[in-house]
Amino acid sequence: MGIGLWAISGVTAFFFARIVPWGRDRRWLIELITALLAAATLGFTATALDFGGWQEPDWRAAAFVCFGTFAAVGAVRALRARR
Repeated sequence: MGIGLWAISGVTAFFFARIVPWGRDRRWLIELITALLAAATLGFTATALDFGGWQEPDWRAAAFVCFGTFAAVGAVRALRARR
């Protein structure tokens, strides 16, 4: 249940990040993969920090994953903009 919440939070952050026009281009697959990998990594980090778990949903873990995924997608866009 918690892993599903992380995935939903990561995909939600991806869709909201797609609304922001700065740095957005037509190649969205890299951002989606980054969002899902960041969501899994941050979800396991939230489990290690003992808020939420991989089997139990917790709003703190969802917020942690969502904001962390925003940061990861923003970092990908910033690195692409430097080229």
